Amino acid sequence: MTEATKPWDGAIVRNWLERRIVAARADQVSAERGGYGQQDECDKAAAEEMVCAALTRDDATGAQAAFAAELKSLLDRDRYIWRGVYDDTRFERHVRAYLRKLQKMTRDYSGFDRTRRYQ
Repeated sequence: MTEATKPWDGAIVRNWLERRIVAARADQVSAERGGYGQQDECDKAAAEEMVCAALTRDDATGAQAAFAAELKSLLDRDRYIWRGVYDDTRFERHVRAYLRKLQKMTRDYSGFDRTRRYQ
């Protein structure tokens, strides 16, 4: 892992994760109202919520190396179980994609300062 140019700030990362959880829940509600055609969007938002909720602990966000290790352990899982999922295979694919996105953000320590709803 390369050293980041800015020092790691766990409070900024936790704030970003908490805001993503709120946005993911809103996206799930919106997708559920869309009916059958929006089930993939609902699974994508559920995957984002699950990953962010699993990472909001203080010990996970306290240091960049600990956060990266937690991401790797989540990525190494065989199965992911969460509520409100329509298609398990599609959900697991979205979880893995979101974890890879977070791994890149963690490695570069970029993007955690963007707290707008849509990323």
